[in-house]
Amino acid sequence: MQLHSWTPVDFVLVYLMWAVMMVGMMLPGAVPMTLLYAGMVRKAERQGSLMAPTGAFVAGYLALWSVFSIGATVVQWGLHAAAMLSPMMVAKSHVVGAGLLIVAGMYQLTPWKTVCLEHCRAPAHFIAEHWRPGTSGAFRLGLHHGAFCLGCCWALMGLLFVGGVMNVLWIAAITVFVLLEKILPVGAWSGGLGWVAGIGLIMSGVGVLVLA
Repeated sequence: MQLHSWTPVDFVLVYLMWAVMMVGMMLPGAVPMTLLYAGMVRKAERQGSLMAPTGAFVAGYLALWSVFSIGATVVQWGLHAAAMLSPMMVAKSHVVGAGLLIVAGMYQLTPWKTVCLEHCRAPAHFIAEHWRPGTSGAFRLGLHHGAFCLGCCWALMGLLFVGGVMNVLWIAAITVFVLLEKILPVGAWSGGLGWVAGIGLIMSGVGVLVLA
């Protein structure tokens, strides 16, 4: 695909790559919410009540990231058309790479990031606030949770074009980082680690610009 313009088949294949990658990267971060929901389903069954299956919640969550994958595919398509991607799908432009690092770092320090993380770290509160009955309600609950996860991680996903969309170690590193964001105590993250990560990314971006 580095040697010719994309065909519709290329677009579909790249989209499938992104969709599978998003499932692998983001589903672990949804485990606490999923386990809580599954526990509620089991409790309802023991009490003789009906509750939408866990699969409906997970389907909503994955549907959100499937839509995000379309956007990511379009971005990659644009970079490819501009001949700005290497065979490992790394942005060739130092300006683009630095910009992605700086944007991701700045977003780490914003209140929007904090708000989204707070929702992701409080599964019981989230379910109580957004609960709706039925399968469609469980699906929408998954969509809501996916939206907050997207609010947490959209800028970090852009870093895939810095380290390489095909770089397995880089993908694993971002996945671990996203998971730590969601499982570490709020005070520990927002009080120090979040700022360290944000400032580190900004400094890395500035360093790329200076050394380019």
